[in-house]
Amino acid sequence: MTLELKGVSKTVDGLTHIYTTDLTLEKGTMNVLLGPTLSGKTSLMRLMAGLDVPATGQIIWNGKDVTGQRVQDRKVAMVYQQFINYPSMSVYDNIASPLKLMGVDKSEIDRRVRENAELMKLTPMLDRKPLELSGGQQQRCALARALVKNAGLVLLDEPLANLDYKLREELRVEIPKIFEASGSIFVYATTEPEEALLLGGNVATLWEGRITQFGPTPSVYRQPIDATTARVFSDPPMNFLAISKTGGRIMFGDGQSAPATGKIAELDDGRYLAGFRPNHLEIGKHETDAMEFKTTLSVTELTGSETFVHLDHHGERWVGLIHGVHNLTLGDELSVWLDPRHVYIFGEDGKLVAPAAYALAA
Repeated sequence: MTLELKGVSKTVDGLTHIYTTDLTLEKGTMNVLLGPTLSGKTSLMRLMAGLDVPATGQIIWNGKDVTGQRVQDRKVAMVYQQFINYPSMSVYDNIASPLKLMGVDKSEIDRRVRENAELMKLTPMLDRKPLELSGGQQQRCALARALVKNAGLVLLDEPLANLDYKLREELRVEIPKIFEASGSIFVYATTEPEEALLLGGNVATLWEGRITQFGPTPSVYRQPIDATTARVFSDPPMNFLAISKTGGRIMFGDGQSAPATGKIAELDDGRYLAGFRPNHLEIGKHETDAMEFKTTLSVTELTGSETFVHLDHHGERWVGLIHGVHNLTLGDELSVWLDPRHVYIFGEDGKLVAPAAYALAA
């Protein structure tokens, strides 16, 4: 069972929402669409579902061209950010509703409803109405209604975005287990890199209607193929600094330099772009070989056990994620340190030319 997008694109009123895209998803896989708002995640899902017809290309399902096939005739289930349940019906009847429309035998409906209710931990609530449930339970009801169809393709469009933190964490753990039990192709859209990492499977990073990279989630995170993918798969986005390579050394700002080792040593002399994630900047305690940069503190954000520091480095805006709560004064000069092993090197065209040493060792 596979879903293939071959040369698929989407335009609306002359504007391109999805540029020419090729993508193959395999049976029993979790596939995350990761990108900022308006990057094309929902547009791509609507093409997969058959809700929209592509401007070019084909949608192939199990070797069959279904490009013009109605969504009603496909084995597709979709759950949106705004979860929808029928308020006048019980949880049991909500879950059973698509099977009744399909004309499934009553005994089979009962078996599948109870099986999926058990999977979603809803068995004690089958006689309740949706409004008698918590937000997380209501979303699980919507998920159960989607899964009960035994759809080969399950599309989840930011399904946890409107839930509180505790409920999101609970369902993030449950969803991969559900996908493993169902054997369907799951496609999950999110704006949050952390959520993509928690869900695992594969990830497609999107930027302005283009898939920039697709592959196993840990691999895409550790070795983004270009600066755009690195920005998408980092929250806050990856920091950047113009650098140059001269002989056996890499020259950074503030007169800092580091030995050109590993793949970096193989690069031609010239100008490059260094990228590093916010969590790799340090203040105070730092590694012996770390490089020091002088910055000006512009904003701090406390998140409980961590502090986001927004920094100005000679006109470049950086963000650091620092462990602990720190007593810092806005406008003060702040020294930050960076371990060269955490630096990615991109060419002037934005393509990755040398991954971070820590990523190769992982």
